[in-house]
Amino acid sequence: MDKQQLWAHVHAERAALATTLARLDDEQWQRPSLCAGWTVKDVAAHVIAHPQTGWGQLSGMAVRNYNAMILREVRRLGERSTPESILADFATHAGSTRKVPVTTVLEPLIDALVHHQDIVRPLGLERAMAPEAAAAAADRARSLAFLSGSREIVRSTRMVATDIAWERGRGPTIAGPVQELLMVCMGRARVATDLTGDGVALLVA
Repeated sequence: MDKQQLWAHVHAERAALATTLARLDDEQWQRPSLCAGWTVKDVAAHVIAHPQTGWGQLSGMAVRNYNAMILREVRRLGERSTPESILADFATHAGSTRKVPVTTVLEPLIDALVHHQDIVRPLGLERAMAPEAAAAAADRARSLAFLSGSREIVRSTRMVATDIAWERGRGPTIAGPVQELLMVCMGRARVATDLTGDGVALLVA
């Protein structure tokens, strides 16, 4: 998939997320997301901050621990944002091709796809990912598994998508929709569904 197609998926998922958010009531905005310590509002603010983050913002965020940096920045964004300001940011920036310096177009794609799930699943809502977008994101997520806590699963299993031609890794098999395999690669195995194979037992372990 070329860069133009990847950006088209990013923009489509951001637009879909904006639609999801516009339908939430005040209480739903404050609900916990799948990300520990993050509310729905925190996650939404984080997603649309991606195209607004440049070198100036990065210099003030630099710390040794990547996850600590992200958590600190998310809390800062959440505290200063309102549902109205977040929706306004989506209206302004959802179609942007700007990205955080030193990242690729695949990082905003992962952000949009996975964080949309982080919001809808705890709320009892559903959002199906485009399989080709999820497959591209999963490839990148596998290389970033050391950041999401899924490195051992990624290294020790064979992942096979059942809805698109995508197969990666060696070892016991984990098969299922590619969006669920992406969730596993991003450290969210506890909420992944419709998975089969002898490697599934490793997710529980």
